[in-house]
Amino acid sequence: MTARTARTARTPAVARRPKVGLVSGGLGAYWPQFPELLPQLRRSAARVAERLRGLDAEVVDAGFVSDAQEGAEAAERLRAAGCDLIVCFLATYLTATMLVPVARRSGAPVLLVNLQPTESMDHDSFGTGDWLAYCGACPLPEMANTFERVGVEFRSVSGHLEDERAWERIGRWVRAAGVRAVLRHGRHGLLGHLYPGMYDVSTDLTMVPGSLGGHVEVLEIDDLRVRVAQAGDDETEARLAETRRLFDIDPSVATDDLLWAARVSAGLDRLVADFDLDSLAYYHRGLDGDIHERLGAGLILGASLLTARGIPACGEYELRTSLAMLIADRLGAGGSFTELQALDFRAGVVEMGHDGPGHPALSEGRPLLRGLGVFHGKRGWGVSVEFDVRHGPVTLVGLGQTRDGRYRIVAAEGEVVGGPRLKIGNTTSRVDFGVDPGEWTDLWSASGVGHHWALATGRLLPDLRALAGLGGPELVEVTA
Repeated sequence: MTARTARTARTPAVARRPKVGLVSGGLGAYWPQFPELLPQLRRSAARVAERLRGLDAEVVDAGFVSDAQEGAEAAERLRAAGCDLIVCFLATYLTATMLVPVARRSGAPVLLVNLQPTESMDHDSFGTGDWLAYCGACPLPEMANTFERVGVEFRSVSGHLEDERAWERIGRWVRAAGVRAVLRHGRHGLLGHLYPGMYDVSTDLTMVPGSLGGHVEVLEIDDLRVRVAQAGDDETEARLAETRRLFDIDPSVATDDLLWAARVSAGLDRLVADFDLDSLAYYHRGLDGDIHERLGAGLILGASLLTARGIPACGEYELRTSLAMLIADRLGAGGSFTELQALDFRAGVVEMGHDGPGHPALSEGRPLLRGLGVFHGKRGWGVSVEFDVRHGPVTLVGLGQTRDGRYRIVAAEGEVVGGPRLKIGNTTSRVDFGVDPGEWTDLWSASGVGHHWALATGRLLPDLRALAGLGGPELVEVTA
């Protein structure tokens, strides 16, 4: 087995940014006819590049093309760059021959952008050259027709250069490209073994690269054991300091259990760094208090801390949920390990959460560590995480699997509201979907989502639609 040598777990600050290729263009026949036009269009193209960089994207600018030959040359530059998304700025009219090579050769989804200089023309003073700077809409139907005929998916955004509504739509495509990139290039750890009997959790590992891309690293509990043994006192103390900074610690937490959880967290950080993981799903049963049982029971704190750093980690060997959490995280919404818990028909809410790890950065207040002598349905004892996801709009993001093996994203929007919660070492949120809780639960369960999902803050359906529109998994929206 080959392991990486780095010893520091990554943080969201060094997560891979989406690489966005940009090519701008117009019909070269115009340049000698209207000498002021090309300089104006180049200024607009520079502004588009500037705004794309402001979306936290790495921009590969292939320049301004004026004919089919230059389009083919730009296509080769963008193909070699390995872009996650290609943005074609239609600065004015241009022929389809100039962009078909870009769309066909780049190996990345293409977004056509028509952004005229301002909201409207000055009709009284404009001449033909002035009008042509506003003519980016003209080639859009031509591109759509041609893309259909050559087998390229068509997507576009129209507006003006400083149109924030248009830039929000462009931003969705860029964010979706970032998610697509982390899935295509990601390394996903699967530690331990399946929780016995959970058919829905079991998955064909080949379907991860087959449906999403990336790599699944199959890990054994001994991969963790040796790294926990290697974790020094300084690393353990650092985890304890981080824990005290992020959590309130309930008096039920035994000092030895907290110390063990911190040491396991330090070993888990080594594991994630050594195998360069972007996500992790784990479960191990163990027996009679042996080291493997203690390791499996001691993972909750470390998994929660990793999740807060942008490396989603969940229990019960739920690989598809750790992937769903990664999708939510890269959309800037976090994503906490969640399942159904109970229905409150008086309040009209669905109670959901999970025992074990959570995403402490999403907590409504300071999350709590509670000591448990029994982990229900699991072996071992120790510390567990308890909190309520931040009140307000949320999106449930799950990854289901169809009969033929295909993955699909299942999502629903709701709102976390206040109210009574159990104090048993679980994350618990009360989610209002605006309908009878029983009816909603039946609809959600019928979607094929599976046992678990990510509970993410904010309304993510527009971003998830963009991800599906970039060739990602099919999106199933659950609405009453």
